[in-house]
Amino acid sequence: MDRIWQVFEETPVAGGRVFTPEGIILSLLLAFVLGQVIAWVYHATHSGLSYSRSFVQALIMITVVVAMVMTVIGNNIITAVGLMGALAIIRFRNIIKDTRDIAFIFCTLVVGMAAGSQRYATAIVGTVILSLIAIYLYLTGFGTHEPNNGFLRFSLKGPIGPEHPIPAILKRFCGKFTLISSQESGFGVPLVEYAYQLIIRNAAKNEQMLSELKKVEGVENINLTMQERLLEV
Repeated sequence: MDRIWQVFEETPVAGGRVFTPEGIILSLLLAFVLGQVIAWVYHATHSGLSYSRSFVQALIMITVVVAMVMTVIGNNIITAVGLMGALAIIRFRNIIKDTRDIAFIFCTLVVGMAAGSQRYATAIVGTVILSLIAIYLYLTGFGTHEPNNGFLRFSLKGPIGPEHPIPAILKRFCGKFTLISSQESGFGVPLVEYAYQLIIRNAAKNEQMLSELKKVEGVENINLTMQERLLEV
């Protein structure tokens, strides 16, 4: 145990460290364990709609691969340059939708580099601190801003006059609403299609608002789309 703890606390000297088979195996195993920690934290704190199982597994594999790359490079600059040239040939076409996913990828890269260069203490402490930060941000909801923007579309027989009940209903449930467009159907039926942009006070009352709108005589084809939910897909 004393020898293992000594290995974890050692810091590479300026001239570099000799990569022994035991050290390489320890680096890869540690990268695998720490990659799982990061992946579990991502899984537990994910709150969007674009969850991907392959991305979670990729976080673990990236940590191990980067650690292996660091052991391959070692202290050889020529090998490092050659490896950079080989990686430059690969074209990555996968689109990452969430900026938070990019942050987790950087975490796995840095942890893998620390484990692969045998800076074990830095890799472990860094993983713990990054995980605690991610959990803190998730539990506190830091940076959450929900203006509840929405788009309301419906058809109405006839125009909306000053005394029409629809503006009164929208005033009850919305902090602000703006008429975007009104267009006649053009098929011989006196139907006008309306589109409103809404800032809803309380999204939990959307069903109640739609129910009130359905009670208005002549209203048909009501459709409410919440912008935030649409952007997360």
